[in-house]
Amino acid sequence: MKWYLSAFISSTVGAIAFGVGYLGISPSVSAQTMIVAQQTAPKTAVQWYNQGVDQLAEADYNGAIKSFSESIQLNPQDPDTYYNRGYAEHILGNYDAAIEDYNQAIALKPQFAYAFGNRCYAFYILKDYQKAIADCSTAIKLDQNYADFYIYRGNAQDDLGNPQTAIADYNQALRLNPKHANAYYNRGLTYNRLNEHNKALADYSKSIEFDSKMADAFFNRGLTYYKLNNTTKAIADLQIAAQLFKTQEKLQYSQKALNLIKEIKTAQKSLPNK
Repeated sequence: MKWYLSAFISSTVGAIAFGVGYLGISPSVSAQTMIVAQQTAPKTAVQWYNQGVDQLAEADYNGAIKSFSESIQLNPQDPDTYYNRGYAEHILGNYDAAIEDYNQAIALKPQFAYAFGNRCYAFYILKDYQKAIADCSTAIKLDQNYADFYIYRGNAQDDLGNPQTAIADYNQALRLNPKHANAYYNRGLTYNRLNEHNKALADYSKSIEFDSKMADAFFNRGLTYYKLNNTTKAIADLQIAAQLFKTQEKLQYSQKALNLIKEIKTAQKSLPNK
């Protein structure tokens, strides 16, 4: 999911800028059928694979990469193993390595929708928007009912300056999953870009309704309230965002929210009394 963390009130930024946060990439492939082996025998490719899946579940991504690499050494023809290693690399922010593994997964399994979808997201992070759109379009052809593919493609379209096309993708994601907090959030970003701030408010509110811990939705709703001259609600949302960011150990953004609150209050004091 894209983040929207530049302030309206900053003197150095004339409009809200866009950054990259998280989207939530497609899930890893589940464990393969376990082959029973004697304790003294070397691990098989499947056993290494299953160990990697367990490590993914435990968020031990470096360990998972090692296990999947061992599995690939023994069986270099399994697309799921490349996909899962790519997934772990992706989570760690090693996008070029992730793309290489998704390439291998797709070469071995050309109908692998998740591999196309995750490669789309990796290309998006790397700002290769045309490749991202192409991959997500392929993913959608292979699986038309996975909402996140439309969100990824919508984000790429938005950053290419095609907001209406992006909104169409977010709308489709919401038709598939009407409670998708990220779809509402990203559509809200696009409405802000179009200066349709009331629509953005509505979308951030829906995003918060379905994910009450989404700090960036509170942050951006606060900015939007400020843009609409509702400083009371702006400050309230930014306070919630600051606390959520702190709880989530995103201290830089927590401080940013607190700084914005201070700036808003300072600006209020400078206004002439009515």
